[in-house]
Amino acid sequence: MLVRELMSTDVVTVAVDESMATAVGRLLDAGVGSCVVLDEDGTPMGLVTESDALAAAHETGRPLTEITVREVGHRPVVTTTPDRSVSAVVRTMTAEDVKKVPVMSELELVGIITLTDIVWHLSDLKRELSTTDRVRNRWDPS
Repeated sequence: MLVRELMSTDVVTVAVDESMATAVGRLLDAGVGSCVVLDEDGTPMGLVTESDALAAAHETGRPLTEITVREVGHRPVVTTTPDRSVSAVVRTMTAEDVKKVPVMSELELVGIITLTDIVWHLSDLKRELSTTDRVRNRWDPS
């Protein structure tokens, strides 16, 4: 199974110099838990989550309107491509300890794949793996 089959194409983004209040507004409007942070050129440079917003407000004691996304976003961002296998992305997510991976086609942000997307399709992934194993075993020379 490929990333393009599971990824969401409606990616919520926020510019790096916008306020956390703007980011939180976008999260709430879209009903999602994270925004992809874009630099001045529109390139993903990190993620900001609802937990980041809570931590920023708590730790600084400042209103979210006074905290920029740049102060809070996660770096560096781990990305993937639409044609990568989901199993390969899962290995990367595990190794990098991330739950959300923006999907890039060349230099364009085209989607995001999350741990939730993968869990929702776990039975399909298991079925695919089982089929692959059966084919592999048929060709095993031993």
